[in-house]
Amino acid sequence: MALRAAALHHIRVPVQTLRLKTNPCAPSGSIRLMSSHDDHLTKEEVVDRVVSVIKSFPKVDPSRVTPEVHFQKDLGLDSLDNVEIVMALEEEFKLEIPDKEADKIDSCNLAIEYIHNHPLAS
Repeated sequence: MALRAAALHHIRVPVQTLRLKTNPCAPSGSIRLMSSHDDHLTKEEVVDRVVSVIKSFPKVDPSRVTPEVHFQKDLGLDSLDNVEIVMALEEEFKLEIPDKEADKIDSCNLAIEYIHNHPLAS
């Protein structure tokens, strides 16, 4: 059941109506396609929330945070701070980022891309 829910949560099918000239199965001559999951976050929403999380980090000067900022090079954060930011992002978006992936997230842009492409981010 969990696998089915995860798969349905990941699959996005646009809702549309197809008109067919003759369809013996549907008396009205149309088929309606349904989406199982239509509340995926837009890229703009992800950018806004990621930037907000990073700006609220105690060791960060909010005026220096942009969607392209690198945590260590631009903000002067260390690896422990990087881990804390990833944990804050996990909490914000209600998801769990595996350690291998979390180690790769060292900039705002990488965090945005990972979260935007994650099917369970909310």
